[in-house]
Amino acid sequence: MAKSNNDSWKKIFDDLRVLDHDFKSAPFLLSAKQINTSCQDFKKPGQKEARILCKHDTREDRPAVFVEHGLFILPIKNGNYAIFKGEGYIDIPEVKSEIVTYSSSLDFVLDTSKVGNSEMQHLDFAYASSLIRTFMNDPSLVLTIRGRKYTPTFDFFVDSFRVETSSVQTEVDAGYEGKDKVVLVEAKNSSTKNTIIRQLYYPFKQWQLKTNKKVYTLFFEKSKTGNIYSIWKFEFSDPNNYNSIKLVDSKKFKII
Repeated sequence: MAKSNNDSWKKIFDDLRVLDHDFKSAPFLLSAKQINTSCQDFKKPGQKEARILCKHDTREDRPAVFVEHGLFILPIKNGNYAIFKGEGYIDIPEVKSEIVTYSSSLDFVLDTSKVGNSEMQHLDFAYASSLIRTFMNDPSLVLTIRGRKYTPTFDFFVDSFRVETSSVQTEVDAGYEGKDKVVLVEAKNSSTKNTIIRQLYYPFKQWQLKTNKKVYTLFFEKSKTGNIYSIWKFEFSDPNNYNSIKLVDSKKFKII
C-alpha cells in the first residue's frame, strides 16, 4: 500500500475518531462522502477517491492502520462502507498435489489464445479445453455470466454482526450454468497468497438469490510460465455467514 494511502487513512481515522469505536459492539460505518471530505486536500486520485481508498483486495493491500489494528472494510451500499475487526480474508494455499496432465478436448490449436497474457483469455482457454467442466465433473456447463453487476438487497453475518447489503457492484470473471449447478470463477494471472472473502461471497449470495441450483465458487490461476492451471473450489458451510468459507478441493493441471 502506497504511503499516500496510509496518510489518507490516518487522516480519515483521526477525523472520524475510528479507533475510539467499540468494534466488539458493532462495525464502524462510514460513507464515501465522509472519506472525500477528510481527503479533499490531497492531490492525487488515489489519495482522495473513496472507491480507490476502499479497495483492499489482499491483506497486504490494507493501509497500515488497518493492519496494525486487525481491521478490514466491506462495501454495504453504493457509497457506504463498514469497517470490521477480525479476519476478512481467505488464504489461497499452494496446490501441493501432483500436476495432472490434461488433454484438451479440442482437436485443433487455438492460435488466438496465445496472443496476450490476460486472466480472461487464460480462463477462456481452460473452458474451451473443457478443463472447467472436467474439474467440476459436469459436461453440461455453459458460459452464461460475465462482467459487472449490482447486488440485490441481501443480509448476512460477519461474526455475530448482521449486515444488510444493497446495490454493491460485483464482478465475476466467468460464470457457468449446467443442469443442476452454477459455477462462479474469480481468475488471477499471478501468484496470489490470499484474497478478500468479499470477492467470492458477494457474487455467491447474489446468484444464489437468482437460482435454485447449487452455486459453486472457484478461484482460478495460470502460472507465469508453462501451461499450468490451478483451480481451488471454495464453499460456504453457512450461506448466510461471511466467515464460513472453506476450501473443499484444489488441483493443478497442465493442458496439452
